[in-house]
Amino acid sequence: MATRSRSRVKIGALLAAAGLASTLGLAACSSTDSGSSQSTDKTEAASSSDRGPITYAMGKVDSEKLIHIIDKWNEAHPDEKVTFKELAGEADTMRDSLVQSLQAGSDEIDVMALDVIWTAEFAAHQWIAPLEGDLKIDTSGLLKSTVDSASYMGKVYALPQNTNGQLLFRNTEIIPEAPNNFDELASSCEKAKEAQVECLTVQLKQYEGLTVNTVGFMEGWGGHVLDADGKPVVDSDASKEGLQKLVDSYNDGVISKASTSTTEQETHLSFMAGETAYAINWPYMYDLAQGEESKVANKFEVQPLVGKDGVGVSTLGGYNNAINVNSKHKATARDFLEFIISEENQLYFAEKSFPPVLASIYDNEEMIKKYPFFPALKVSLENAVPRPASPYYPAISKAIQDNAYAALTQGKNVDEATADMKAAIEAAG
Repeated sequence: MATRSRSRVKIGALLAAAGLASTLGLAACSSTDSGSSQSTDKTEAASSSDRGPITYAMGKVDSEKLIHIIDKWNEAHPDEKVTFKELAGEADTMRDSLVQSLQAGSDEIDVMALDVIWTAEFAAHQWIAPLEGDLKIDTSGLLKSTVDSASYMGKVYALPQNTNGQLLFRNTEIIPEAPNNFDELASSCEKAKEAQVECLTVQLKQYEGLTVNTVGFMEGWGGHVLDADGKPVVDSDASKEGLQKLVDSYNDGVISKASTSTTEQETHLSFMAGETAYAINWPYMYDLAQGEESKVANKFEVQPLVGKDGVGVSTLGGYNNAINVNSKHKATARDFLEFIISEENQLYFAEKSFPPVLASIYDNEEMIKKYPFFPALKVSLENAVPRPASPYYPAISKAIQDNAYAALTQGKNVDEATADMKAAIEAAG
């Protein structure tokens, strides 16, 4: 595997922001109930057949990727140009800006890029138009998990734009054979011990990363946070088994003790330095681990996460694009959404380390030559789950973080931790 250039490494390092990193700090941001009583006819506030110029809003971190696509659209549609509006600040600030505009009934923004965890909230408050009738877009070619992340109460409310899934990185000098399930991974930790390195490093610091990985263990052992009706089932036997496996693995040394103070950055630094045999992280780490400063360049492999019985469950990251219910040019907005998921534009995303949602891109032989991790990432994405689809997601995330962290570091038993999670989630709703 050839070492990537420094410019590609820098681009790759931005990938975390497309998924998990865009959500950091969101758990502290409270969900608003304002707008939940609005009329169900609000989606008809403006005709879905009207055309004209539109405004697209997105945060700064990944905006350069969309500006390129906006420029291409504008060249082909001089009478229906898209104007880019940059949302300033961190994730919670950007969300608040959108909420304030939408609550006021403003049509200033026609299309907005939503972090996947915002989609349910915006749909529940009827701020975004469901993609049905004249606004319907064919999603059959997209990864199903991404469409699920853009859906709420059985309806598609947004169109997936890009996605993200976690991968298991393995130092092949220390552990040559890939594990088929988590127990095999745990057994291979003897080789890490012999090499005097940590076995597995994962993000368990008390922030959104802890939510992501706790949910991954629960789902990987057959459990869920919410059921299909949105009711908390975090205290089910399967969910408790997953959390117990996480806690036991931390206590037994399978997961490094440093993990409870580790974010994505500390994870990739540890893996690049050869200090951990395994690491769970987002695909952006691939380019970094192949870089000139990495001690494991050409000495590692990637695969999907591993769970109880085989392939594990990653939490899904990425952005979904949604149409403001008050947009005066919904037909143009709808076509712009569809334009973004064209093969040409999705290939461009892939080249810019922005994982595409079009499934066929991951089978493209030329892309696989450039990005050998694509087959593993596709499996990860096919088995991934969106974070709980709820307008109260920030409160759900906080409930998971608080109690999982207590179970990991304060000896709180799993039965009590999951019971308290459930109570907090119920109180939030």
